[in-house]
Amino acid sequence: MGLLENIVAVVFVLGVMIFVHELGHFLAARYFDVRVEAFAFGFGPRLFGFKRGETDYKVCLLPLGGYVKMSGAEHLGEATGDERDLPSKPRWQRLIIAAMGPVFNVILAVLLPAGLFMFQYERLAFFLEPATLGYVDEGSAADLAGIREGDTVVEINRRATPTWETVKLAEIAAANSTIDVTVERAGERLHLPVKLGADPETGIGDAGWSESAPVRLDGITPGMPADQAGLKDGDILLSVNGEPILSSRKVPVLIAASEGKPVALEVRREGQVHNLEVTPIFTEYEGSEATWRIGVRRVGPDYERIETSMGFIEAFRESIDQNRKNGSLILNFLVGLFEQRMSPKQLAGPIGIGQLAGDAARSGWPDLIMLMSVISLNLAIFNMLPVPILDGGTITLLLMEMVWRKDLSMTVKEHIWNAGLVFLMILIAFVMYNDIVKSLPAS
Repeated sequence: MGLLENIVAVVFVLGVMIFVHELGHFLAARYFDVRVEAFAFGFGPRLFGFKRGETDYKVCLLPLGGYVKMSGAEHLGEATGDERDLPSKPRWQRLIIAAMGPVFNVILAVLLPAGLFMFQYERLAFFLEPATLGYVDEGSAADLAGIREGDTVVEINRRATPTWETVKLAEIAAANSTIDVTVERAGERLHLPVKLGADPETGIGDAGWSESAPVRLDGITPGMPADQAGLKDGDILLSVNGEPILSSRKVPVLIAASEGKPVALEVRREGQVHNLEVTPIFTEYEGSEATWRIGVRRVGPDYERIETSMGFIEAFRESIDQNRKNGSLILNFLVGLFEQRMSPKQLAGPIGIGQLAGDAARSGWPDLIMLMSVISLNLAIFNMLPVPILDGGTITLLLMEMVWRKDLSMTVKEHIWNAGLVFLMILIAFVMYNDIVKSLPAS
């Protein structure tokens, strides 16, 4: 059922993205009186559709794509003599037609969250709070820089009083580079540059720190030490052997350090504090490496959620701000790829998007809407890259011709377009391979 849900979700999500993208091209072409021969969702053989006027509106066999077929487009900009052919239109009109696909995707990326925020605006409270560190992994970039548990980040990359959201965005984009960090510790400010590596699984920046947040225990396994000691789902873990717990990442470290000796736990349950003793056992869980465990399937942060609704103007502004941050993150990732600082492991194709879409759909409409917004923005930015065969490549060539005031030769255009096609096929093959590798079980 999970696979079927993923397939339905990815067809729906990409279907909306593609339809909106091609609608932008279509409406611009119609506005400038370009003859549109086909408006297609999908590629390959025609399954069904209808013809209205001179345009065939159709759904094709392969649903992961789409196109608007404009009269004369196959001539790569060489005038045909028919004033309604695309190449016969002025360059500035062709440029607008090429740009309107990505523009419509940006508009969709803004409108989707804005509409959602008018009914439900939910955020994690810690994202808006000062960046106080609940845990620092031993041997991590933050640890090697001298940052300690309990420190508060008061400046990052010369930005004062950052929230956790600001810190997370800076960390993700700084793979294999250095971020300037100033922390406050016991009333003293320390400037501690952090040289980040990259997470081996995702390829994004990882400082090795985590936020300070209450730790919730869920999934108490019957018959395991945690169950025998009296722990309950929903307990908030306050301390382990007297050490305050400010981050879920600290818990398995302290449990493993016990090496099977009894561990004193302090938990809060329904407003009351309980002191319990649990003895870890050495075992594996669902194929993972054997270590000392107490039988709690999920030890995670108990985030406070802020839920409200917004007026149209406020929702629109918030959506623009979130898209600005997401766009900046995408551009930083592309720059990181070009500089060979960041890994292309983050690139996702239909399989990866299907898994994300399926998970979001199962979580509910708010998560699916936010995912669609992010994908739509990604699609817009990707299509604006100056790569032949993409909209950005078309725009780049048109700008070059506008500056030179003459057309490139057909031979040059054919070579450029063929190179773009080869690049796109290699990219598609890579992301499909990447998806398959990431979906395989770890050995």
